[in-house]
Amino acid sequence: MKNLKPATVAIYTSLIVAATASLVSSIPPYFMLHPWQQIGIVFIITFIFSYFVFYNALERFIYRKIKLIYKSIHNLKLNRFSKDILGKSMSDDDPISEVTAEVQEWAEGSRREIESLKKAEQYRREFLSNLSHELKTPLFSIQGYVHTLLDGAMNDKEVEKHFLEKTAFSIDRLANLITDLEEISKLESGEVTLDKEIFDIYSLTKDVFDEFEIKANTTKIKFSFKKGCEHPFYVFADKERVRQILTNLIDNSIKYGKQNGNTIVSFYDMAYKVLIEITDDGLGIAEEHLKRLFERFYRIDKSRSREQGGTGLGLAIVKHLVEAHNETINVRSNTGVGSTFGFTLAKSE
Repeated sequence: MKNLKPATVAIYTSLIVAATASLVSSIPPYFMLHPWQQIGIVFIITFIFSYFVFYNALERFIYRKIKLIYKSIHNLKLNRFSKDILGKSMSDDDPISEVTAEVQEWAEGSRREIESLKKAEQYRREFLSNLSHELKTPLFSIQGYVHTLLDGAMNDKEVEKHFLEKTAFSIDRLANLITDLEEISKLESGEVTLDKEIFDIYSLTKDVFDEFEIKANTTKIKFSFKKGCEHPFYVFADKERVRQILTNLIDNSIKYGKQNGNTIVSFYDMAYKVLIEITDDGLGIAEEHLKRLFERFYRIDKSRSREQGGTGLGLAIVKHLVEAHNETINVRSNTGVGSTFGFTLAKSE
C-alpha cells in the first residue's frame, strides 16, 4: 500500500465510497427493486462516478503538482532548463519516493554549498588580514627609518648606514612579498604553463646546493646526498619550476636548521615516478601545524620567519608547483628531530 499510483488510489477510494453508498441504499424504504439489484446498481454508478472524480482530482491537482515540483527541483539542482531535462518525467512506479529523494539530495547539496561558502568567506577574511599585516610590517619599518634619518640621524654616518641597511632589508622583503603574491595568483588562476623537458634532478640539486653555499656556511650547515643517490636520476618536468621547488625547500632547511646541522637530499626510483626528499635535522614541526603548513601566510614561528625575511608564501607556492605537475607533496616531522619534505616527479622514459 506504499507509494500507490493515482489510478490505484482512485480505485480503492471509489470501492469504499460505492460500498458505503450501496449499504445505505439497501435500508428501507429507499429501494423499489429487489434489494440486491438496487445495491448492485447503486454500487456500479457510485463506483464509476467516484473513480472519475477521485482519479481526475489526484491526477490533475495533486500528481501533476508533484511532477511540477520535481521538475523544478531537478532543474534548479542542475542549474539549467534544457528541453531534455524538462522532457523527463518521474517514474510512475514510485513518484513520491523520487520527489523525496530529490528534495533530500538538493537539501544536502545546498548545505554543503553553504558550508563551502562559509569556509571561503572565513578564508578570505584570514587572507586579507594576513596580507594587510604582512604589508604593514615592512612599510612601517621603512617609514620609521626614513623619518628618523630625515629628523637628523643622517648626520651620524654610522647610524645612517645602519638605518639604510635596515630600510633596504624591509624593501627587499616587500618586493619579495609582491613577487610571491603575483606568482601564487598566476598559479591559482592556471595562467602558468609548464615547459616540460628531460633533465637530471641530481645535477639540478647540486646547482641549488652551490647557490646556497655561502648562506649555509653562516650556520655551518652541510649539504649532502643520501648514500647510493650520487648518480643521475632523469625526470620529465619543468626544470625551472623544479628548481624553484628545490630552492624554497632547501632555503627553509637552512632557515630552520640548527648550528652545524645537515641537509640531506634523497632520490628514490618508484617505477614511473622519482621521489625526492629534502631532510634536515633542525627544529622540527609540531604535529598540529602539519595540516596547515602549505597554507598562504601560515607561520609556525612568526617572529623568526619575519626575521629571516620570509614572505609566508614559499610552501604554498611549492605545493601549487608540485600539483601543477599532477604530483603530490608531503611532510614528516618531529619536534627537535627535524623535518622531511618529499615530492614526486614523473620519471623519464
